[in-house]
Amino acid sequence: MSIKDAIATAVGSGKPRAVASLTPEHGEITVSSILESPEIHRLLHDLTTMVGREDPYAWYGKLRSAAPIVRAEDGALVVSRYADCHAVMRDPRIGHASPDQLAYLGFPNWSDHPSLRLLLNTMTTMNPPDHTRLRRLVSGAFTPRRVQELRPAIVAIVDDLLDRMSGDLDFIDAFAFPLPVTVIGELLGIPLADRPQFQSLIHDLTQVAEVLTAEALATADPAAVTIRDYLTGLVEERRTKPGTDLISALVATGDDGDKLTEDELVGMATLLLFAGFETTTNLLGNALAALFEHPDDLRLMRDHPEAAPAAVEELLRFDSPVQIVSRVTLQSTQIDGIPVAAGERLVAYLGAGNRDPQRFADPDRLLLDRSDNAPLSFGGGIHYCLGAPLARLEAQVALPAVLHRFPRLAPAGAAQRRDSLRIRGFLSLPVNTG
Repeated sequence: MSIKDAIATAVGSGKPRAVASLTPEHGEITVSSILESPEIHRLLHDLTTMVGREDPYAWYGKLRSAAPIVRAEDGALVVSRYADCHAVMRDPRIGHASPDQLAYLGFPNWSDHPSLRLLLNTMTTMNPPDHTRLRRLVSGAFTPRRVQELRPAIVAIVDDLLDRMSGDLDFIDAFAFPLPVTVIGELLGIPLADRPQFQSLIHDLTQVAEVLTAEALATADPAAVTIRDYLTGLVEERRTKPGTDLISALVATGDDGDKLTEDELVGMATLLLFAGFETTTNLLGNALAALFEHPDDLRLMRDHPEAAPAAVEELLRFDSPVQIVSRVTLQSTQIDGIPVAAGERLVAYLGAGNRDPQRFADPDRLLLDRSDNAPLSFGGGIHYCLGAPLARLEAQVALPAVLHRFPRLAPAGAAQRRDSLRIRGFLSLPVNTG
């Protein structure tokens, strides 16, 4: 669970509005409302086990069939249908909890931890008007044109990484992780010689995104200090010697005296490093694993790189890197016509929504040429992932290149999934380049 989601999970409380039970002989829901039952609690618990995390999609199907909204044992309201997940992410009455809610998780002094302070003081944890201001300023610098201008650099980085790959290796360590970290380094203007350190630093920082414990903080806090100090120095350098990189653009952006503060600049750069790892690394790993299981689609991706844009959308839908997002109701609202009071915790299962048969025909099939494809994987609404175009571009360039360079690429041992329900990806994905 990420820090943002841990916060949201800690907020709010409430009593069940309606309790329904499963009809034993039919396995059907007797009322369509906010459902709470021992069967639902067991189902949600099973999703948190290693068996559920390894392949959650069958469990998601049961959850989607239960009711538009179910209440978890901890009081959170869970939605799993495409339309409801879509609505949760776009309803202006639904947003993020305050970082101060970390007190509920046993960390009342959260701001004393450099890793939490660095990750939580970003626009991904904010609501309007603070979020609106930061998004406006950042969007003015992080434009689609700037992303597309990175294509030659991405091609060169991909080729360099492929040149180093041979024989048996771990695809995550050798390619899926260093690619986005290096690309983000190029985007931010981090000198080439300084980039290698960020692979281990970001890995350490993300420990608090898996589980918030004292042990995770002990690993993440020193990494956060190193990252913060480095980026602070880089921001100061760009103030006096601007370049063509994103940090220079962020330093210069603003109007009517409204500019990003130093903390905001450092936070945005950290967010891009952090999100670049989480999204792109797991997109690449999940995609390759899915293609291994679908040889015809693997050949299509290898032989027809022009099909990559549509194929990447389908791979995002089929096995999304982000499976769950959490929110809190800022005002009373409705979901699928069911009233939801202010202060309720909401959990949207994006992975379940991406397999909803009411939205996607034959949703459990991988169809690289699927039409009318709009996966939930990058979120939606005002919190739609700012880096989504970059993650898509990296995957569109990288996947055909990997398969073309190594036409006999194959699994070379047991893969190890990340022990996370929110983020779906691999710790290791052994392959042989052939």
